[in-house]
Amino acid sequence: MRRHVEALAQNERNTDLETPARYIENAFGEKSLSQVFESGGRKVRNLELGSGPIVVGAHYDTVPGSPGADDNASGVAVLIELSRLFPGAGIRCVAFANEEVPYFLGPEMGSFAFARRSRERRETLRAMFSLEMLGYYREAPGSQHYPFPLGFFYPDRGDFIAFVGDLGARRLVRRSVELFRKNSRFPAEGLAAPSIVPGVSWSDHWSFRRHGYPAVMVTDTAFYRYPHYHLPSDTPEKLDYERMARLTMGLAAMLQELAQEHGR
Repeated sequence: MRRHVEALAQNERNTDLETPARYIENAFGEKSLSQVFESGGRKVRNLELGSGPIVVGAHYDTVPGSPGADDNASGVAVLIELSRLFPGAGIRCVAFANEEVPYFLGPEMGSFAFARRSRERRETLRAMFSLEMLGYYREAPGSQHYPFPLGFFYPDRGDFIAFVGDLGARRLVRRSVELFRKNSRFPAEGLAAPSIVPGVSWSDHWSFRRHGYPAVMVTDTAFYRYPHYHLPSDTPEKLDYERMARLTMGLAAMLQELAQEHGR
């Protein structure tokens, strides 16, 4: 896990996306596929491994000036390790380009291109999980923050993983948390809220919701917990790799059970 983060977070990944794409492609192995599309006058690509009705994705780009260890080398690291646990399991692992500015919440996002192609092909996708910042945890009281008034209902310690979606994804949020808690002792919380709540739609799951697919974000809650969000100080030594490994095993068990429910 640490090796992936350190390899990806050596420099910012905003204009040069081919270097991290090659790393992910090598990690996925010879069965990986590329979806190439044009954005801003250049060709970029999503990397895909596996097939089936459940998509697990993470963006591999960063904002300018940040090495992006938590945002989002942590998500890519977990994605790579999950991909090694799912041979023939009905789960697709996808690394997306162009989640960050200037493409954020727009049609040139890699996830938007992927979701649009899936809709054009009339593919049935039962669930999409966006892995968005998975590496930062704190047990100190007051280390977790929320938009008002959610702080009255959720823990004030930043030691949990969150499953977050808009109101249209509330069933998937609920089922994901149920299955994750069943298969892991890692603390987990769920939130289904209107998309106007800051952060609820701020990742690649947005693209899939725009195309009518059930989709949620899995996250350490980003700027509600992590003080180095989008900064040059978002570096690999800030992350908790033991917790990331535990989280990965819990997600793997959850996803495999969900895939079984949908008949692979």
